[in-house]
Amino acid sequence: MQQALDGEADFRLAVRVYWEDTDAAGIVFYANYLKFFERARTEWLRSFGLEQERLRAESGVAFVVTETALRYFAPARLDDMIEISVHVERLGQASLVVTQQARRGDDVLVEGTIRVGCVDLGTFRPRRIPDEILMMILKDDSR
Repeated sequence: MQQALDGEADFRLAVRVYWEDTDAAGIVFYANYLKFFERARTEWLRSFGLEQERLRAESGVAFVVTETALRYFAPARLDDMIEISVHVERLGQASLVVTQQARRGDDVLVEGTIRVGCVDLGTFRPRRIPDEILMMILKDDSR
């Protein structure tokens, strides 16, 4: 069973575009938005006091991306400050779907939907998201 969650972005992270993020034309290479989105999701978990290494060590689980879909509207360029948002769209027992955006000011540059599964690190089979994490996500959405 998945629970749909309402609201705006749950988390935002400012990211500066560096030389290594760009292609020969001086714009952010399309695949690097996935890196920016990953970094924002990691920092979103940290905002709960949850570090992925500790999660792995203490509970034997990890989050893995199982599906992505991105739409590109406009490029970010070298030295731009962009904001990456994270919003939990749906929360299930062993996975969650997040929507993310890369923005420069009011302009949406890229938006994506990412499905993240919780897996047992011993078997890499799906595993229920630990209750402490589910509760943090649900509490965060009620803001």
